[in-house]
Amino acid sequence: MQNIPVIDLQAFRKDGPAAFDSAAIDKAALVEACEDHGFFLLVNHGCDAQVHDVFAAAADFFAMPRAQKTAVYRDAENPLGYYDRELTKQRRDQKEVFDFKAGGHISRNPLRHTRWPEQPDHFRPALTEFFTAFTELAETTMRMVLSGLGLPADAVDSTMERGFGPAHTSAARLNFYPAQDPVPAAERESVTSLGDMALHHHTDPGAMTLLLQDDCGGLQARSRAHGWIDVPPLAGAIVVNIGDILQVWTNDRCTAGVHRVVPITSPQGRLSIPFFYQPKVDAVVEPWLAAEEIPHYRAFSWQEYIRGRVTDNYSDLGEEDIQIDRYKVA
Repeated sequence: MQNIPVIDLQAFRKDGPAAFDSAAIDKAALVEACEDHGFFLLVNHGCDAQVHDVFAAAADFFAMPRAQKTAVYRDAENPLGYYDRELTKQRRDQKEVFDFKAGGHISRNPLRHTRWPEQPDHFRPALTEFFTAFTELAETTMRMVLSGLGLPADAVDSTMERGFGPAHTSAARLNFYPAQDPVPAAERESVTSLGDMALHHHTDPGAMTLLLQDDCGGLQARSRAHGWIDVPPLAGAIVVNIGDILQVWTNDRCTAGVHRVVPITSPQGRLSIPFFYQPKVDAVVEPWLAAEEIPHYRAFSWQEYIRGRVTDNYSDLGEEDIQIDRYKVA
């Protein structure tokens, strides 16, 4: 646990950046985590009710018969809904997912909408309330991180306005990692073979991810200093990890958190629920530079980047998905 700091969000909500000066928040530990492995834990976040309800909804959904889940199956045209054969780094993960949106940017493409199941009855209300609450929570957490990194208040306001606003493209998902292959045996010959991890190593493409995990464990982050380290469950805490976009914005000062989930052996499986805080659809991503600082990346379109990151979720295209390294300045 010593490598993953615990941060009190209520202290920031109460005092703002002054919470760092008063030592209510350990600024050094937060910055070190953002620079080394990109992970910290958030407590006193004020979303306990939403967390309880979305976990209950997720458990009920994944416990339903397969036919009810595949009735809201997602595809390449509409990436929102249920899926059980996702690839990461060209290897199939041992998990089931339900991807959804309930706010932020609404696509002009009528095919792209959340495929809500008819059951459970409490499913859509719980997920919608979660999405709304975590949008506000992600904004506050982002402001806290930017303040901890030393940005003045006006720069934080400008960054949030230019990068996010009402048209943010944030998304969320429910993950279930069963102890066995989720794809029926009769269908496995037609899909990529199961890999050696429940979830293979990767970074998240957006600016920041807020993750709920149950008490099963299995999540690991890659530390520059210590290699793979556990991100252990902590009752009532939310896991926060830095994404690709914040690494670019900070010109590599922050580290997009490389993470994975090791194979799950618990018979009941593992539940996790990430909220991906992502820029607005027309955002241009480029480093914020101090005087005399040399940019590590050229400017690029968020829309272009996120499209490139999801193209290999459905089939092995024979090459790695797009990464921020593609935009590195030589």
